[in-house]
Amino acid sequence: MSTHSNHPFHLVSQSPWPLTGALSTMTLLTGLILWFHQFNFNLILLGLIITFLTMYQWWRDISRESTYQGCHTIKVTTGMRWGMILFIISEIFFFFAFFWAFFHNNLNPGIEIGSTWPPVAIYPFNPFQIPLLNTIILISSGISVTWTHHSILENNFTQAVNSLFITVMLGIYFTILQAYEYLEAPFTISDSIYGTSFFMATGFHGLHVMIGTMFLLVCLMRLMNNQLSMSHHFNLEAAAWYWHFVDVVWLFLYTAMYWWSS
Repeated sequence: MSTHSNHPFHLVSQSPWPLTGALSTMTLLTGLILWFHQFNFNLILLGLIITFLTMYQWWRDISRESTYQGCHTIKVTTGMRWGMILFIISEIFFFFAFFWAFFHNNLNPGIEIGSTWPPVAIYPFNPFQIPLLNTIILISSGISVTWTHHSILENNFTQAVNSLFITVMLGIYFTILQAYEYLEAPFTISDSIYGTSFFMATGFHGLHVMIGTMFLLVCLMRLMNNQLSMSHHFNLEAAAWYWHFVDVVWLFLYTAMYWWSS
């Protein structure tokens, strides 16, 4: 039987990874519930192991399809570009909901929180300490990931690898600093609407930073394995779009939830 196709579209082959991905997510979320109620971490650990194994093998297969099998044609890549754009737009509306809730209570604080913002007995972070450092880190990482994109367009793979490595390290550094900030926080997620708004918005942003860092790390590994070129690097381009989105959201978070609230 001939494997030649007379169309530019990629018809994916059968794969077990969507099933294992769904099962691992169910295991992970069930483990979270178990941890919340019984402080048992075993099911979370199992869910994480299955999730990471699924991610590795699924991404490995996609890399093979795009790089070695030629399945990602121009038509397919165009579709993925629009898919990434629509995904980022959906993420914008996701964070818009948090900002809406924050400013609704910020500009018109109810009597339940003392008719003042921040609420009584809430001591906000100093915006010119760790939050300002994290802002500088993310802006710098945005510059370095742009440097990576331009380097690969100019076929300068040495600079592309170096700048992408810097971006990944800055993403990890940001996550470490935010974890330290959470540990030293003078309020919790249960401290009125202020704590809930703050930790939900900055926590989900931190999750996006970790996802984006993983995204860029996979791009770095593929770049070091010579799987990207001047004309074949959409995954790097998509990761850069995602990272710039994370940067812009952080600027709004810093302005509203650190500087404005202080």
